[in-house]
Amino acid sequence: MSSDDGDVENQVELEEKGRLVTQVLELQHTLEDLSARVDGVKEENLKLKSENQVLGQYIENLMSASSVFQTTDVKGKRK
Repeated sequence: MSSDDGDVENQVELEEKGRLVTQVLELQHTLEDLSARVDGVKEENLKLKSENQVLGQYIENLMSASSVFQTTDVKGKRK
């Protein structure tokens, strides 16, 4: 094996290491992006849950104030 063969092998190893480092960095960036997206979705979910609770309470209040949704006493009206 000549020194040229060793140089070529070293060059191939360095290129492969470089490709692997690049891949790892790309995957890290992808993970960071996905993590940020998940955090954003969690925040939006909490906001929507809160809004739904407010709307649910509002609807409940409207229904309790409306005579259309009041319960009727069926037994008391019959004779």
